[in-house]
Amino acid sequence: MTDEDAPAARDPALDAATTLARWMDERYLDPILGLVLPGAGDLVSSALGIYPVVLAWRRGAPKALLARMLLNLAVDALGGSVPILGDVWDFFFRAHARNLALLRARAHSGAVTSKPTDALVVGAAAVALVGALAAPIVVVVELVRWLAGAR
Repeated sequence: MTDEDAPAARDPALDAATTLARWMDERYLDPILGLVLPGAGDLVSSALGIYPVVLAWRRGAPKALLARMLLNLAVDALGGSVPILGDVWDFFFRAHARNLALLRARAHSGAVTSKPTDALVVGAAAVALVGALAAPIVVVVELVRWLAGAR
């Protein structure tokens, strides 16, 4: 039996990312977290979603791919932060499944060369994710200030 005939070795890290995506998107844990824990649920979901991004980074994925993964999380967090409608958004956007597909495509395609400008793209994506996570907090703080001033 040659190496080519041997079954592919299991990848525990990719299996964990698959399980995470299944729970968050196929079993609807992402929208449930957003509904049960408004604001905090989206933060937890995004924090869990960082795992596949870190996995891709450790495996030498191109920075543009990492940026796409971070932008998926940012769009998911920003859309999910809208009360009630955000929970419906989470049913349809499925950032975790999108990122898993990107991670799997990267695993099958092998190494891809990076461009010098990729670092800027990743930085912008990271800023977008932080902004998407901070937006609900800023809105709540301003709402509390407005309500305190109205009394």
